[in-house]
Amino acid sequence: MTQKLPGIKLFDLTGKTAIITGGSKGLGLAMAEGLASAGANILIANRNADEGRKAAEQVAANYPVKVDSFSVDVTDEAQTAAMAKFAHARFGRIDILINSAGINIRGAIDELTLQQFDEVMRINVTGTWLCCKAVTPYMKSQNSGKIINLASTLGLVGLANRTPYTSSKGAVVQMTRALGLELAPFRINVNGICPGPFLTEMNLPIAHTEEAKSFIVGATALARWGELKEIQGAAMFLASDAASYMVGSMVTVDGGWTAK
Repeated sequence: MTQKLPGIKLFDLTGKTAIITGGSKGLGLAMAEGLASAGANILIANRNADEGRKAAEQVAANYPVKVDSFSVDVTDEAQTAAMAKFAHARFGRIDILINSAGINIRGAIDELTLQQFDEVMRINVTGTWLCCKAVTPYMKSQNSGKIINLASTLGLVGLANRTPYTSSKGAVVQMTRALGLELAPFRINVNGICPGPFLTEMNLPIAHTEEAKSFIVGATALARWGELKEIQGAAMFLASDAASYMVGSMVTVDGGWTAK
């Protein structure tokens, strides 16, 4: 019989419950599958009920954990509170929150509308804040928890024609740091992931443009888009006991983009 190394247990999420917003596709679904593979029960939370249900069925078919879905508008305080209440009632606890719901509207500042800027900020920033607020009482009552906010490399460096998105992700970075300090006394670790250029649905419109070739894919050390599965390790690490001494940290997964 093969003996497990003691360190392996640090990454074991068996019996934990994770909420993943924006979890029906892209990086959100990839992270949901990663956490499920480590034993976590999963709640897929996103606005489209049909997409959420299908994603939950996919995860449940591949991993022997409890999986459910919940339709939520992350910008609505009552709905995010209902999401947390449902998760706690369904699974008995809330151990992990991954805020992956987000949008990107590109364009020059003089071509964008205020409404477009507000929409990005509302979903990416207000939505993240409301979901953190919703789970905090449950995690405080357990005296434990892991909150993982999806920021971006564009929350750390700039890129032209991205003022709504970079502003929102810079705000998520600072929110993560401030909330990490606030919740650390309750043994709640708040950290962030800064993905680089992953070929998600959000990036398909620019995937084959000259901009993508020169300033995105061409700027990475690995000279390629990230594969969805390559976000899983960072999420599994931050959701586990292996990250117990991390507070307000940004884990960059960008193929070396920000290193250049």
